[in-house]
Amino acid sequence: MPRLDSLLEKLFSNPNAQLVLETGAGASLVTATGSLPLIRQPLTTQQIVSALAEIVPGDLQRSFPRPGKTSFTYSAPRGTVEVRVESLEGKVRAVAAACDRARPGLDLIDLAEARPPPPQPPPEADAATAKAGPAGTARPPAVLAPESPRAAMEALLGALVDRKASDLHLASGDVPSMRIDGDVVRLDDYGPVAPQRLADLLWSIAPDRNREEWQRCHDTDFAHETPAGRFRANVFLDRRGIGAVFRLIPNKILTAEELGVPSAVVDLCALTKGLVLVTGPTGSGKSTTLAALVDHVNRTRDDHVITIEDPIEFVHENKRCIVNQREVGTHTESFKRALRAALREDPDVLLVGELRDLETIAIAIETAETGHLVFGTLHTNTAPSTVDRIIDQFPSDRQEQIRMMVSESLKGVVAQTLCKRVGGGRAAALEVLICTSSVANLVREGKTFQIPSVMQTGRSHGMCTLNDALLDLVKRGLVEPAEAYRKSVAKAELKGLLERAGFPLAEAA
Repeated sequence: MPRLDSLLEKLFSNPNAQLVLETGAGASLVTATGSLPLIRQPLTTQQIVSALAEIVPGDLQRSFPRPGKTSFTYSAPRGTVEVRVESLEGKVRAVAAACDRARPGLDLIDLAEARPPPPQPPPEADAATAKAGPAGTARPPAVLAPESPRAAMEALLGALVDRKASDLHLASGDVPSMRIDGDVVRLDDYGPVAPQRLADLLWSIAPDRNREEWQRCHDTDFAHETPAGRFRANVFLDRRGIGAVFRLIPNKILTAEELGVPSAVVDLCALTKGLVLVTGPTGSGKSTTLAALVDHVNRTRDDHVITIEDPIEFVHENKRCIVNQREVGTHTESFKRALRAALREDPDVLLVGELRDLETIAIAIETAETGHLVFGTLHTNTAPSTVDRIIDQFPSDRQEQIRMMVSESLKGVVAQTLCKRVGGGRAAALEVLICTSSVANLVREGKTFQIPSVMQTGRSHGMCTLNDALLDLVKRGLVEPAEAYRKSVAKAELKGLLERAGFPLAEAA
């Protein structure tokens, strides 16, 4: 049954209406007096085209959709409709009406006739556009289009970019979902993806080594790049079958200034040695902040930068620095092996994508001690807890030695969390710990529980607690008090700060 039949059913139930589908809008029943939305979610050009392709007569199939206007009739279950399709500059507008009232209605609401048509692309360009999809327009997901697995997979990734989402979730037997402004949104109009179809989609873009790894271990990571963007992928197996999550990595690296990274953190990029950590939960923007810091080094220093990532996310072109990016599993066996090898590669700055295990942490600390600037990440929620996490990784008989090493090598910790921004999007709250001599003494003496107090009195050094950062976002009108309260670790303290700042506790409840 063609997918449009359900919409046409509503068309026949509304006398004198026409069904309108348009790129960038949803689907609506339109009359001379108004419109009734049927699909509120914006449709892409290829979603509309693939749905229309199911009802286009055979003699038009090969050339559909051609530039300009195309008309045809279709015998729907409740009667015959006339369909007019207009294709201009990669956008499509389709209007359908029952044949006994089609002509007046189609003329009435065909907005394209009221404006001069834009210049038509040459036939060669149009053919390329029809094959690859217009720039900035997502091709339809596989569940909506009878096309090749690779084209369908890249259509889904294109839709991820179009909808300004951060992640795409795919699960066997379920509809695709996207994380938009922090919320997971089910795309029910796409329909479920069968397990075999999903496997075909994923393996159409995954490197061979990742397919082999998945068959051995039932999960694998890789990066994939399309004209729409670059994506980090994890493919896994669960009780329903194969599944995957794709994270969008912007093509453009935002500068530290554009991200609003505090100057005290940017100043750490000028160090010749030491360990700088960016921490936070998954999806908190750690990679984006680290990329901005590495980019700052790349723009301001004349050095050699090595990154070790799994997989490579942001791509750094050489500016003032030479930048070598190595991917675990592709260019090196492991983080620890690549980190040891890096010491023989004349580095000045090292980025370790993730400090996963004791040995990698130990090598990173030693590297920072021996005259290199090392950036790394950990999954901790606050800056003070990051110090404890590092030390607790080691056996008790080594912890005193590690405390000494960390107190000398650790230069700064940025603990990051993302909040929903008023009006859409997200804003980062950054907790900043600068390792002054006072902080170093507390680490050396095992008194890390006193670090929050030092941070409160260390604002002149650029330190900032998470609650202070959240309160600042609320004061600037970027984040609602309730959202700041949800993201706070010390909620009782933040309530007091909000109340004293003139924000009712009810708003933060």
